[in-house]
Amino acid sequence: MSYKEKISKFIDEHIDEYKQIALKIHDKPEVSNYEFEACKLLSEKLGEEGFDVKVDVAGHRTGFTATYKSRKKGPVIAFLAEYDALVGIGHACGHNLFGANSSLAAAGLKSVIDEVGGEVRVYGTPGEEGGENSSAKGSFVREGFFKDVDIALCAHPADRNAVSSNLLAIIPLTVRFFGKPAHSAASPEQGINALDAVIQVFNGVNALRQHVTPDVRIHGIITSGGDAPNIVPEFAEAKFYLRANTKKQVEELRIKFDNIVKGAGLQTGARGELIQEENSVDDMVMTRTLDEIYAKNVEDLGYEIDHFGKKSIGSSDVGNVSYVVPTIQPSFRISLDKIVGHTEGFKQASCSEYGLESIRFCSKALAYTALELILDKNLLEEVKKDYQESLKKLI
Repeated sequence: MSYKEKISKFIDEHIDEYKQIALKIHDKPEVSNYEFEACKLLSEKLGEEGFDVKVDVAGHRTGFTATYKSRKKGPVIAFLAEYDALVGIGHACGHNLFGANSSLAAAGLKSVIDEVGGEVRVYGTPGEEGGENSSAKGSFVREGFFKDVDIALCAHPADRNAVSSNLLAIIPLTVRFFGKPAHSAASPEQGINALDAVIQVFNGVNALRQHVTPDVRIHGIITSGGDAPNIVPEFAEAKFYLRANTKKQVEELRIKFDNIVKGAGLQTGARGELIQEENSVDDMVMTRTLDEIYAKNVEDLGYEIDHFGKKSIGSSDVGNVSYVVPTIQPSFRISLDKIVGHTEGFKQASCSEYGLESIRFCSKALAYTALELILDKNLLEEVKKDYQESLKKLI
């Protein structure tokens, strides 16, 4: 029996257990930094599979690592797992499948790792959707979890099979202004209006829009704007996302946004603060050689796949990983119908039998991809060379 046949046999024999985990996570959606049950289900299952598991890592109480190291030297392969839900709508992005799929792929690879050599890891990374203490992959990168990793792999649910797509870089920011309260009718001249300062930030952003490239997205909401109309607002707050094609471009956009905030404070007299409460999210460094290895494995399993991907207008913290190690995040089909992420239809597809069954072929394709890189040093070096060439174009 070949190594791929052994992996396939393992996945076929264990997939029902991972389907049940995916369903349990779907039935109990948990948002960023509160994925306690999902973290428990995945990490404990990997512990049962023989991985060395640690929970509460990289500053994330619902993050985990699961590691299995062969006695034979070889590459270190990291599978990335997501399992957070969206606020209000639950698992309408399919992260219940995402986490189960990556974990099953890792367990499948582990079934042969003692024979082929190397190390298998699963990094449980909370909060991809944003929110409290979110975008954990950025923390994993910052804390050095990828410093000895050769390849990082994961796949995202979608309505088609496709290689990795480009992603926008994003900087999430909170703007706060502190003014001075006064009676809005009797003595408004004695007040300093913090809400006016926030509104001026929005006005400044709108003026900036005509002077940025088409890929730039700036969107914000006012989260606090005062307590009553007859009191000059003493405090006001807004949250913004700045997005652009690349990490470098969004950092340049940040400088312009900083100046808008400073200007709003000067215009109104309010004291401003600009705070980053979440990790920045980077664009995706594309490694097409690695994507094509995965795509061939998908086709060998009897499935069609789009080899070109698409230009995304979304963001994911998998981009942060791609800036330090060759990484792919292809899409895998979970519905025969056209579905859009963050909708009720996508949520239903994420717990459908078709969606659950999709992790069979996808976990195999991911594990096979890792296996080929472990067995073929020249192929691994080719992937790394391709990655370095792509990275140089972005930094």
